[in-house]
Amino acid sequence: MHRVLAGHPVTRFDTAYAHLDRVNVDTPIVGRTVEKCGSVGKHLLIWFSGDLILRTHMRMNGSWHLYPAGQRWRRPRRDMRVVVATADFEAVAFNVPVAELHTGASLTRNEDLRHLGPDLLAEEFDAAEAVRRMRERGSEAMADVLLNQRVMAGLGNIYKSEVLFLRGVSPFTPASALTDEELAGIIETARKVMRINVRPEGRGDRLWVYGRAGQPCRRCRTRIEMRKQGMDARVTFWCPQCQPR
Repeated sequence: MHRVLAGHPVTRFDTAYAHLDRVNVDTPIVGRTVEKCGSVGKHLLIWFSGDLILRTHMRMNGSWHLYPAGQRWRRPRRDMRVVVATADFEAVAFNVPVAELHTGASLTRNEDLRHLGPDLLAEEFDAAEAVRRMRERGSEAMADVLLNQRVMAGLGNIYKSEVLFLRGVSPFTPASALTDEELAGIIETARKVMRINVRPEGRGDRLWVYGRAGQPCRRCRTRIEMRKQGMDARVTFWCPQCQPR
């Protein structure tokens, strides 16, 4: 989004949300320049000239699509929540449940952002702080720790399972049972996986364990298992042979 939108003036802004539309009426977005697009954890931010910032969070079902101007959308219009268009491209948010317009000052006060842990994709990522926050979780299972955005920001349910498989760690192992070196290894693998995931050329459908319950492990042929875990009952996949720790 940053590559195709940044530096270009907004030619159309549309939204299904009344609270965004009210702000747009008072301080029109059309005519402003898209200064940059970026992410903080799972929050996607679009900065416009004149101190206006759009914050969205996809939760489980939301997504942003990019289309060349005039191209037919792949989702129905009833799913549209926000459109930010330039002369050449349209960025369309479908089924995005969280969308807010902020000034720089109000964004710094946003509770969802203020308490985030170190961002896995940030260049200035603080691995030592992430280890410290993991250590604070004590007896919590590692799968739950990895999903806690106040520990580290950015990792989701799919790569929670994948990272723990790659490190040979059971999703039910408490954080307190692992050494600082083991926690640091999990963090480094999570960073590598996330960096690959955000590069289009690095994505792929070949997952080690996620979504493969009952199928043979790609390494050892043991049957992959699945269980709902944590307060939100998120599904976890693991190989009992490859993840004994």
